[in-house]
Amino acid sequence: MITRRAAVRTAGASVLASTVKRAKAAAVTVETQYGMVAGIEDDGVRVFKGIPYGASTSGVRFAAPKPPAPWTGVKDATAYGPMSPQIMVRPGPLYASWTIEQEMSEDCLVLNIWAATAGIVKRRPVMVFLHGGDFSSQSGASKVSDGTRLARDGDVVVVTLNHRLNIFGYLFLDQIAPKFAGSGNTGMLDIVAALTWVKANIAAFGGDPDNVTIFGQSGGGAKVTTLMAMPAAQGLFHKAIVQSGSYYLQAMSPDEGTALAHALLAALEIPAANAEILTTQPLDRLLSGLQKVTSAPGAGSFRPVVDGRILPAGPFNPAAPPQSARVPMMIGTTATEMSAVIGERDPTAFDLDEATLKTRLARAFPGVDPDKIIARFRTGRPQLKAADIYFALASDTAFRDGAWHQAERKVAQKGAPVWLYELDWKSPVDGGRWGSPHALCLPFVFDNLAVSASMVGNDPDAQALADQMSSAWIAFAQKGNPNHQGVPLWPYYNTQTRPTMVFNTMSKLVNDHRGDERTFLASLPRPTH
Repeated sequence: MITRRAAVRTAGASVLASTVKRAKAAAVTVETQYGMVAGIEDDGVRVFKGIPYGASTSGVRFAAPKPPAPWTGVKDATAYGPMSPQIMVRPGPLYASWTIEQEMSEDCLVLNIWAATAGIVKRRPVMVFLHGGDFSSQSGASKVSDGTRLARDGDVVVVTLNHRLNIFGYLFLDQIAPKFAGSGNTGMLDIVAALTWVKANIAAFGGDPDNVTIFGQSGGGAKVTTLMAMPAAQGLFHKAIVQSGSYYLQAMSPDEGTALAHALLAALEIPAANAEILTTQPLDRLLSGLQKVTSAPGAGSFRPVVDGRILPAGPFNPAAPPQSARVPMMIGTTATEMSAVIGERDPTAFDLDEATLKTRLARAFPGVDPDKIIARFRTGRPQLKAADIYFALASDTAFRDGAWHQAERKVAQKGAPVWLYELDWKSPVDGGRWGSPHALCLPFVFDNLAVSASMVGNDPDAQALADQMSSAWIAFAQKGNPNHQGVPLWPYYNTQTRPTMVFNTMSKLVNDHRGDERTFLASLPRPTH
C-alpha cells in the first residue's frame, strides 16, 4: 500500500510549509545529452522547469520539430518556459485556482520534471502528462499538474510539457502547399520529440525509460489517444490513461483539414497560391485570423489529420490501433462532464424548466419524442430535475459514449487489458450545482487539493478520494494495473459484465455502470447542435 497523507493541509499550514520549503531549496544539476541543467531540490523533490526538448519553431513554422542546439555551461531550469501561441480565454470560476501567467512564444518546446531525491540511482516509473485545452490552448504549467506530490509520495518521475497548438501545430497545408507536408500533425510530432527526449535523458533524473506512462485529461486524453495510432510514437511509452478525452476517436480527414486551412487563408486575405507567406506573418496577425475562423458559427477547431503517414488512420475509429495493442489502458470520465462545459457559458442551464428542456431535446434529437427521453432518464430516479437530465444526456453523448466505445474497441483487439472508471464525487462549490464537472479528476489524480479550492472547495473528506485516485494512477504506472490496497478489486473491462470503478470518498466497483443510459443512447440518432 502506498502511504499517503490522510488530511488536507489547511491554508495556514500550506503557507508555513511553503515558507519552510523555500528555505530548504538548493540548486541541483543534471547532465542531459544537450548540456547541463540546474533545477532546485525542494523538500525531497528535485524540480526542473523549462528544459528545451526541441529547437525554436520561430522562422520554421509548420515544420517537424528539430532537436535543441547543445549548450555549454549550465542552463537555468527553475522557471516554466513559454507556452504555444494561442487565443487567451479567461478561465471560468471553477478553474480560477489553476491559472498561471506565461509568455507565449514559438520557442515553446519545453518540458518540466519532478523527481524524488531519495534513491537517485533508482529507476522509477515515468508519468508524462499531456495538458488539456483540446488541441488549441493551455500549457503544461498549470498549478494543478504540479508533480511534486506524485513524485515525492508515489516514487515516480513526473513530466509535463508544452507543444505547438491550433494553427501552429495542426494547420493542414498538404493539399495547398505541398512543401509543408505533415503540417497538420506537427503538434503531435512535438510530443513524439518530447517522448524521444524522455527516452534518451530521463534515466539521468532517476526515471526508467522502459516504463513510461502517458496520461492526459480532455484534449490531453485526446492526444494520448492519437499517440497510440502514430507509428513514430511506438515504443516510446508503455501504458496509457485517457481522462475525459474519448470524445476524439476520429481525426479530421484531409478534406476537412484543407477546408479549415482555406478558411484561415480567407480570414487573412491571403490567396491559396501564396500560402507560403504564412511563415512570415506577424504572430498577432495569425492569432487574429485564428480568432475569426474558430469563432464563426459552426466552426471546427484545428486538430490532427489522418494524412496516411504521420497518422495513418483512426486513431480509434473504427477499431483500436494495432501498433499499440500491447499497451494497457485506463479510460474514464466524470459523472457530469458537461455541467462545466455548458454551465460556464450558459448559466441559465442550471435553472431549466421542463418546457425549455423539451425544446432543447427536440432541437438536439429531431424526430425523437422529448417526453420519451425524459421518462427514460427518470426511470428509478424521479427526483431528477430538468437540468440534471440535460447535463446527464449531454455528458453521455459528448464524453461517456466515446469512453464506452474506446474501451470496447480495446477489448475487441484482444491485446493488453483496459480498465474503465467514472468519478462521481460532487464538488461542494457554489452549493453543489456543478456536480462532477469536467477536469474534476485532475486535483485528485495529482493529489493537489490545496491549490484547487475553486474546483473542490474545502471538503475534508476529499483527501480520501485523492489518496485512492492518485494511488491507482501510480499503481498503474508502476505495474500496468491500477489495483492497490484502499479500493475494491478492480477487474479489467469486458463487454459481458462491463466492470467500472466508481470513484468517490468510498469508491465501489459497479458492473455495467449507467448501462441503461448506454443502451438508450445507442437507440438515439446522433445529436445535432
